Amino acid sequence: MKAKGLTRETICQFGVKKLNFPKFGIGDTIAISQRIIEGDKQRLQVFEGDVIAIRNSGVASTFTVRKIGANSVAVERVFPYHSPKIESIKLVRRGKVCRAKLYYIRERVGKAARVTEMVLTKEQKEQMAQKANQSQAVL
Repeated sequence: MKAKGLTRETICQFGVKKLNFPKFGIGDTIAISQRIIEGDKQRLQVFEGDVIAIRNSGVASTFTVRKIGANSVAVERVFPYHSPKIESIKLVRRGKVCRAKLYYIRERVGKAARVTEMVLTKEQKEQMAQKANQSQAVL
């Protein structure tokens, strides 16, 4: 069946619903609470790490999170943004980066692999809070 009058962009937006996740970007440290099903039991597992890539494409939007696990082994996971298994996302801290993708961090080890934290002044924090309140009022 041919979709008449619909563009590729509108077709990609079908099934996209508004999620109450905080706005996060590249370099931010986030904690994702994901629902894990083992047999007939469910539990929440938290995966905390730095966002190294975001792919925006409607329903198929994904983001990649990298953390350093046990024995200094790096673990990367790609999460679909609209996944029903994601319970919540919590913004831990904002990162200060000048790149759209942080793939160069894969070759770095130790302190060189860290993302510097964005430090905001009191006025900047108040401005961000006002913008957040305005966007909530629109919804």
